[in-house]
Formats: sequence, C-alpha cells, structure tokens
Amino acid sequence: MLFLPLRVLVLNDNFFQRTAIVNMVRRLGCDAVFDAASANHAWHVLCQVGPVDIVVCDLHKDGMENLDFLRRSALSGLVRSVIINNSLAEDVQRTARQLMPLLGLKMLGEVGSPFNINALSDLLMSYKNEPTPPAVSRCMNIVVSDEEVRVAIVEGQMETYFQPKVNLINLQVSGVEALTRWNHPRGGIVSPVVFMSTIERCELLNQLFFAQLEHGLHLQRQYLMHGQPLNVAFNLQPSQLSDVGLVSRIKETLASFKLPAAGVTFELTETGLVDASAECIENLLRLRLMGCRLSIDDFGSGFSSLRRLCQLPFNEIKLDGEFIQALDDGPRSRAVISSTIALGESLGMTVVAEGIETQDQHRELVKLGCVLGQGYFLGKPMKKQELVNWLQSRAPLRGSGR
Repeated sequence: MLFLPLRVLVLNDNFFQRTAIVNMVRRLGCDAVFDAASANHAWHVLCQVGPVDIVVCDLHKDGMENLDFLRRSALSGLVRSVIINNSLAEDVQRTARQLMPLLGLKMLGEVGSPFNINALSDLLMSYKNEPTPPAVSRCMNIVVSDEEVRVAIVEGQMETYFQPKVNLINLQVSGVEALTRWNHPRGGIVSPVVFMSTIERCELLNQLFFAQLEHGLHLQRQYLMHGQPLNVAFNLQPSQLSDVGLVSRIKETLASFKLPAAGVTFELTETGLVDASAECIENLLRLRLMGCRLSIDDFGSGFSSLRRLCQLPFNEIKLDGEFIQALDDGPRSRAVISSTIALGESLGMTVVAEGIETQDQHRELVKLGCVLGQGYFLGKPMKKQELVNWLQSRAPLRGSGR
C-alpha cells in the first residue's frame, strides 16, 4: 500500500458515497482522513482538527453552500487543494478551474461517478509530487494596524525573498525577482496581500522599496564580483511613479553600489497603469533612458494591455499565470500564449511565463516557443543565502573556491 502523508477532508451529503470515498482515500495510505455531510459540518471539523491538504468535494446543482465553505476555508488558510468528486459539464468545470486559484486553492482535478480509485490515486500523487509553496499565512483575521506595520519595517520583519527567472530551454537562471514577505510575530510568514494596502495607506511604500532595492543590489554585486551578471527585478506601484524624485533616488542608489542600470528590471501591473499620470509616464521614460528594463506584469489580466504596450516604454511582458494554469482546459489558453509570444517577438520584447507549477506546463510552454519562465516548478522564492546556495549547487560561482 502507498503511504501518502496527506490530510484529506471528504465533503459529501450522500452517506454511502462519502463512506466509499473515505475508505478509498484510506486504502491509498492517507491515515488522516475526515468527513462531513454538509458545509457547516465541514467547517466545524476544520476548526477542530486544523488545516487539511485536500478537500474532496461534491459540487452538485445545489452546491452553493459548498462553494461558500471553500471560499471561507481558503481565506482562513485551512484548505490548500480541491478534488471535485462529481462530473461537471465542460463549461462549469472550466469555470471552476478558473475560480479555485482566485480563492487561493489548487484544483487538482475531477473524479466522476462511478468513483475510480486509480484516478483518485493519480490526483493525490500529483499533489504530493508538485513543488509546495512555503507556508504563507493567509489568515485574513490578522488585524494589521498602522503601528504594527511601522514597527515591522523598523525592526526588519519585512524580509526580501528572491524567485528565479529561468530559461526554459537550457534551465539557466537569467535573473531573480525580489519579493517581500512579512515575518509576523503572531501570524508567521504573511503574504503581501494582507499588508500592502496598509503599507500604501501609511505612505511607507518607498521606505519598503528602497530597503528591498538595497538587498537586491547587495546580491547582484556579490555575483558581479565573480564575473556573473544577475538581473534583479523589483515591483513598483503606480503611486510611487507619481513621485518626481523617485528616479533620481534610484539612480543615486545604483551609483552607491557602482552597478549599471541595465542590471535591474522594474515590474508594474497593467491594471495599475489604466490612468497613468504625466508624472508616471515621465518616470517610466526616465528609467528606460537610464538603461533600466521595464516589465508589464500580469499581462492579460486587464482590458488595456495592448494600448499600454503602444503607449509606454516596456521591453518585457510577464504573461499572467492564470493562462499557464489553464493550459489543460482547452485550446483558448494555448492560443493566448502563442499570440502573446508572437506579439513579443514582433515588438522586440521578452516574454516571461509566470506561475509554472508542473513539468507538463514547462514542456507545453517550450513547445509553444516560450523561452523564459518563473514558478515553483523552476524555483520557489528564497531568502538571500538560500538562493545563493541554490544557485551554487547548479553552477558554482567562479572564483568562489568551489
């Protein structure tokens, strides 16, 4: 018998089906198996036993309560993935696959009726074999006060992580993206979703950004000393680009590290650029004139993508991860990806695919002609020393004695 160290909750209102599924899950080696007959019952079970890896859930025509349960448990960080245990119409299944990531859940797949133990085994194994993101707290019940955020920045609780950008053909690392995680004294590692709005409201974006910029430039300089360039990407918010002194300060910071502007990339989400001010556009132009790279992030998630490409001086497109996750859902996502790659080539822009989580996605993107990618399958976000060790294990620094 397989041994799968997974915690599984079976939510099904039919006693016989529920019992059969529970027995199958246990036969597959999952000893921590719980069951519930209703959404309310399932919530009480989670409150008693704690988080689970997978919910095997029935979404029938009266299953709106189960959707409410999935949303609530995902926001509370109590559920990670979902297996649907009834057959859905193709359009409903496609919509469910789009919805689950928006709720913060991974939809592993669907096991129809009659329930097939081999299909269930494959889905459980796919969860076990996929790279698991670090335990990032999504506990939305953490009340983030302005004072907590100020203290967090002063005391260095805001930590910089780096996620690799990788050439999909030869698997060489082309650069890294700097990301902020809050090492909260009560909530553990907290996602920016929880605290970035407070950071912006408290007008602390620049303080956080320039601390992150220095962390990234320290890493870049370490690699340049050994003859290895490493592009570092940083996220900028549109509100920061309205600051007329922003670019001058970035230029001074680069000069203090004696590093070229060409070694950094600034990523901006397209949705934040819908109403770009004159100051914002001027700062983008100044950054490009300095030699910095500009990347339009989450490309395809808004409605103004093409207009922004024509108006603003970007030289990189980051394709929204939802298109990558939907590769298995039919030809539409492939068509969007192929078109974006062709568009990037015609405009002389680099295209980076975000959110690559599986080997199959990697393989399909290579077939479609995508060269650069980012995601947990290629490399998770890491602290500086963890990243250095990871990079050295792949290709030791020249002159490092290794």
